[in-house]
Amino acid sequence: MREILGRRRRLRLGRRDGSARLDAALTCATAWQWPVLPGAGLRKAGSGGDRGRGCACPDPECAVPGAHPFDPGLLAATTDARMVRWWWTNRPAAPVLLATGGHAPCALSLPAAAGARALAELDRAGVRLGPVVAAPTRWVLLVAPYTLERLGELLYAQDWVPSSLRFHGEGGYVVLPPSEIGTGQVRWERAPERVSGARVRGAVAGAASPWLPDVGEVLDALVAASTSAPDGGSRLAH
Repeated sequence: MREILGRRRRLRLGRRDGSARLDAALTCATAWQWPVLPGAGLRKAGSGGDRGRGCACPDPECAVPGAHPFDPGLLAATTDARMVRWWWTNRPAAPVLLATGGHAPCALSLPAAAGARALAELDRAGVRLGPVVAAPTRWVLLVAPYTLERLGELLYAQDWVPSSLRFHGEGGYVVLPPSEIGTGQVRWERAPERVSGARVRGAVAGAASPWLPDVGEVLDALVAASTSAPDGGSRLAH
């Protein structure tokens, strides 16, 4: 009886998690007009002997288990509610991926320890932050859309940019809460601050889109924090 009750609790938890991911994906797509798609996700518990922490994609050496597009590919990202419902109804455990760039938010990510230091420094400086995503090993700061040219100008002004600091613009993506990936649960360190009818750096946001800072307002602090906490350079782990 104990085993049956435990299984029922796990099933109820799984349904709640799946509903939460669908709700999050629909909020991003319809309320905020952020294009989303499901990530590859993790293998089911017991599959392959790894308790579900391995990636569901065919690559046994996947560097970012669960935390990347696979099927569909990144170009399928959409704000269409019907497509979003279909995806997460069929794959309720799939991570929520935001396709960055264009009219959607861009992002900067850095090692978790450096991210905590950077946020503390930005708070001390009185810088207003937008949403911050925390995965077990990396933190992601969402910022207003930027062009490659704008980013290049900002990086050129830096003495040195550590490879542990990464940029997610046009053609990129980030994982959003409440996803679960190979390294663990993804959560909001700073929840989205909703505004109404906002104009974000020349682009009109959705009716309730979260406020986003300009990349230039946070870059210096993130570079400084990443310089003191390198994470292996090209290693992709989230």
